[in-house]
Amino acid sequence: MRSLPQFLSDYGESHQNSFNQWVHIVCVPAIVFSTLGLLWLIPVGSWLGLTGMAGEWVNGATVLAVLSGVVYLRLSLWVFVLMAGWFAVSAWLIQSVIAAGWSLFWSSLVVWVAAWALQVYGHKVEGKKPSFVEDLVFLLIGPIFVSIEFAAKIGIPVPSALSSHGKDQHGGSIQGQ
Repeated sequence: MRSLPQFLSDYGESHQNSFNQWVHIVCVPAIVFSTLGLLWLIPVGSWLGLTGMAGEWVNGATVLAVLSGVVYLRLSLWVFVLMAGWFAVSAWLIQSVIAAGWSLFWSSLVVWVAAWALQVYGHKVEGKKPSFVEDLVFLLIGPIFVSIEFAAKIGIPVPSALSSHGKDQHGGSIQGQ
């Protein structure tokens, strides 16, 4: 498996444009939440005969989180902690949608479709295809990348960020900066 710096560098190749970066900063969290929302509806716990809270919390989303957690932990402990935070926020949002009496399916589906449509447009502006087209693992790298890029854009010094000081990691100027 590639190292985290290799993944971020490879992912960054198709995310140089500032507009596309902002599209990702907005849409990747929406896609994570909505994907987990849709997967939350897969009642794995019930299929396994679990009841109560265990039956509710063992679902497609939590199974994906555990499996993804293994990948994130292999990349680094800080990535695992970061992504556990993403999952916790998503689970809270999912529970909020359910508590509000809204349809988790329709809420998640609308957000998922809209966010992916904006991502496709962002890549059209960028002029490059999404990284996951070549390797599906990049679907797991996107949230890490946007976390780092967002932190850099709001002034938190992040060595791995493409937008640090308007330069890429090789010292060249980034388009749109």
